Amino acid sequence: MLRRLIIIIGCLMSLNCLAQDAWTVQADSIDPNSYFGVTLANGVIGIVSSAEPMKVSDVILNGTYDYYQRGRVSNILKSFNHLNMNLDIDQRRISAKDTENYQQTLNMKTATLETSFEVPDKAEVTTSLRALRHLPYSSMIEVKITAISDIEITPMSVIEAPVHLNDVRNYYSEIDRPHVKIPLMTSVALSPSGRIKVAASNSFIFNESHGQEPNLIHEDWDYNMHLTKFHKRLKAGETYSFTVVASTCSSEQYEDPHNEAERLSIYAMLEGKDRLLRRHHEAWDKLWESNVTVEGSEAITRDIRFAIYHLYSFARAGTSYSLSPMGLSGLGYNGHVFWDTELWMYPPLLMLQPGIARSLLDYRYERLGAAKQNAFAHGYKGAMFPWESAEDGSEDTPVWALTGPFEHHITGCIGWAYWKYYQVTKDKEWLEARGYPVLSEIANFWASRVERNGPGRYDINNVVAADEWAENVDNNAFTNAVAILSLRYATQAAKELNMKPDPDWTQVADNIPILEFDNGVTREHATYEGEEIKQADVNLLAYPLKLYSDDAQIEKDLAYYEPRMSPTGPAMGAGILSILYNRLGKAEKAAEVFEYSYKRNEVPPFGVISEAAGGTNPYFATGAGAMLQAVLSGFGGLDITDEGIRQVESGIPAGWKSINISGVGTERKLFKVDSK
Repeated sequence: MLRRLIIIIGCLMSLNCLAQDAWTVQADSIDPNSYFGVTLANGVIGIVSSAEPMKVSDVILNGTYDYYQRGRVSNILKSFNHLNMNLDIDQRRISAKDTENYQQTLNMKTATLETSFEVPDKAEVTTSLRALRHLPYSSMIEVKITAISDIEITPMSVIEAPVHLNDVRNYYSEIDRPHVKIPLMTSVALSPSGRIKVAASNSFIFNESHGQEPNLIHEDWDYNMHLTKFHKRLKAGETYSFTVVASTCSSEQYEDPHNEAERLSIYAMLEGKDRLLRRHHEAWDKLWESNVTVEGSEAITRDIRFAIYHLYSFARAGTSYSLSPMGLSGLGYNGHVFWDTELWMYPPLLMLQPGIARSLLDYRYERLGAAKQNAFAHGYKGAMFPWESAEDGSEDTPVWALTGPFEHHITGCIGWAYWKYYQVTKDKEWLEARGYPVLSEIANFWASRVERNGPGRYDINNVVAADEWAENVDNNAFTNAVAILSLRYATQAAKELNMKPDPDWTQVADNIPILEFDNGVTREHATYEGEEIKQADVNLLAYPLKLYSDDAQIEKDLAYYEPRMSPTGPAMGAGILSILYNRLGKAEKAAEVFEYSYKRNEVPPFGVISEAAGGTNPYFATGAGAMLQAVLSGFGGLDITDEGIRQVESGIPAGWKSINISGVGTERKLFKVDSK
């Protein structure tokens, strides 16, 4: 009877036993053999959940790259796993096979992953994991254990080194102060090349209501793992709770990461659990002032917020860090930065979080010198940004991939993104100091990149198209379009600053061709003959580029290219098609394509988005960006113009009463679309 009462009380207190609402994503049918974790992140550290009790699978450290694993190129670094825990009950180690009712719930509002499970006839266990939003290098896990019968528990905080870290050194100390004892467990190592030092440290916070703190025991197990544990006897019905705070950083952020990781863990420990939680929640509350609600569909609201949650988690204002296609959810695409940032993930962030969007642009600005060197190496002027960028902004694409030397549209995408930021913010100080220096060098690149073969024939030859199955083709529609726009935007920027633009920029822009078939359909490239394409290319000219505005042309290109887009291609293209259908007045078709754009890519148990249907990669943030563009600029009608963010006419699907978009742009406006 007592056991049943404890379980009922535990359920009432747990999010996992409540009906899933628009703020929670619940995983209650967890198969360890088909498990794709959810990420807790704060723009600097990413913590990926695990199906194993009290474990996380990976800890990713943003801004830190080294050469290891595959491709002969740099890879974003996995740091120490400094949040793993073991639990012994009555001298027996608890694993997944010893548990029942294993459930995990992500609370997106508080960016908290709650995991609960039962050890039959022994205990109920709940953990709450967070990457602290206000402390970029720190995280915390709360543990609560309720005894079903009289038991002895031995919780263990573990720091483990991934296999690629070298020269691992493990340390333990206790700092004694008159009113507090600070336990400190630390690990330090070198990156695979030995170039970077990485450190992680953690400490316990004990609940004063439990009386005297337990005696801690530190154990070295091997070179790559050590732990700190304690023993505690619990009577049936008794609950014991504690918290572990942890910090990690590298010599990319601090000259002395060993001492800094320890200082940060000490700081978090002495802040205390309640203060840490309050400040973490305040930071997320501030982010969620920019939000989307669909009246009439809680499920759609949850899906939209899940995408917003990931973009907010993967990026951070003031860091000059950018976004990789997989964010901080793992090592997908080596953590490199592609066009995925500027064209797909950046627009929703620009609308909802301009401060975060600026950080993405700062990443490019700080690597402008490397882009100029890249242009020089290829015989061009100005700045030629790399297809894959990592730490220093030089080309980081594997040699076997032709995208590195030939997918030049990335440079135009960056120019497009820079002008969009100015349109939204009207920040002339930024435009003069950072925007125009980038825009002008991008324009210089395109002016040198074209082959001047006569009026209307300033050709851009030998490129990889946005449709990456089209390699070494001439006059790709998307490449030519972003070249035209970035040349025009540089001219416009110069005029905004009362500067004289290079007249050649307009000359070049006016003579770059966009090819057509005889029937007027835009031709993807000079030798394109209707074959299947990997992803959207031509349709991007209508949105987001808005180079085309004629409905007849847009509809003609849609009808031609939609059936030619590969069903195995990446998730982002369909989101753009949804916007185009909406702007053509076909809201139900837009809704159909919108659902297709992400639902088929969801993987268990949380429904994180894979790159392609049936994919197994970590969370595909690029797809989330496209899905959010369909929401904001399709159903919500938001449009970035020279007058800032404006709302154009749009429709919403049947069943939606309204869509409400709050906290938009620098003025934090509210936009709404009601059903008709």
